[in-house]
Amino acid sequence: MRLPDGFLWGSATSAHQVEGGNTNNDWWDFEQNPASAARWSSGDGIDHFHRYADDFALLASLGHNAHRLSLEWSRIEPAPGQFSRAAISHYRRMLTALAGTGMTAFVTLHHFTLPRWLSARGGWLAPDAIDLFTRYCAFVTDTLGDLMPYICTINEPQMIALHGYLEGYHPPGVTNPTLWRRVGGVLLDAHLAAVPAIRAAGGAQIGLAVQLPLLDGPEPFLGLMRHEIVDRYLDGLTGVDGGDWLGVQYYRKQWVDPTSPFFFAPPPPGIPVTQMGWAVHPDGLREVLHRAAQTGLPLYVTENGIATEDDTERIAYLRSHVAAVEKAIAEGADVRGYLHWSAFDNFEWSEGYRPKFGLIAVGDDFTRHPKPSAHAFADLIRQGTPL
Repeated sequence: MRLPDGFLWGSATSAHQVEGGNTNNDWWDFEQNPASAARWSSGDGIDHFHRYADDFALLASLGHNAHRLSLEWSRIEPAPGQFSRAAISHYRRMLTALAGTGMTAFVTLHHFTLPRWLSARGGWLAPDAIDLFTRYCAFVTDTLGDLMPYICTINEPQMIALHGYLEGYHPPGVTNPTLWRRVGGVLLDAHLAAVPAIRAAGGAQIGLAVQLPLLDGPEPFLGLMRHEIVDRYLDGLTGVDGGDWLGVQYYRKQWVDPTSPFFFAPPPPGIPVTQMGWAVHPDGLREVLHRAAQTGLPLYVTENGIATEDDTERIAYLRSHVAAVEKAIAEGADVRGYLHWSAFDNFEWSEGYRPKFGLIAVGDDFTRHPKPSAHAFADLIRQGTPL
């Protein structure tokens, strides 16, 4: 089968990973702290802050008809209640350039980074965190909403909670199971509070992007972990106004282990893994799409990709995972788009610049070099099927 007419194809970035110079957020502080898990600084990123127009034109030339990006909260609101006209002007120029390519914009309002001032107040555990987030969402929608047909409130709330408050792998670097669960609930509540605020400010289609690993391991612990990472978010969107669409982000099959300090086990021997040590399991994407479809929301794959230096592996990964999307659609899942992670090799949080997820390589002088996988993806888009 071919994927449906009107299917959205593209790739994704996030502001802190590509822009460069985001020095007023909690991630910059984390990177500068030698005691943190961060391996090096994001620095200049890939200078997307200045090169966005050429980057968008390059992606459009590769057949993409959609693109996912994020706005940097700490640029827009550098101090509490003080909104930067310069930042809004920059993002208006940026989103206008994106629209000019004909690509549909998926705009994420919070992709991992918090303004430094909010982090100092306790981050997502600050008593007014949800109110501050909804104020920011309403302001951005009111000022830029005409250029944001699809708005994602929060990227991967499960991973913000898991990496930041259980594993200590992301800011604020805490390892506390109680706070892990609490922050997960706060993030879901923040999304649900943002939905009416965004609706009141504009007419965008609103979504949440959740990472859904295919979990395996011993019961009953598997059920407990599935609740914390999958079910609480998907069930929390069911039967309420949780938005208009759901972003599904899938990378791996993952094994849980109640005896591990952070509750996960490495993949069993013999399982193919990526540069990140993640187990490659294409059919897992089909399975998690069916689970996500139980929310009743239209689905978009807003991230899916592989960290590898071997671009032939990336091509095989792309084809096998898009085939899994095709199969899910044939089986009845309402999937309307696929956005590959990532458009470019970029800063990968605590792993720095080592993992290569991009369709496009970036030279030391910031020159862009599409890989064979970028052209293979363009062929796939043109054909409408990987088979």
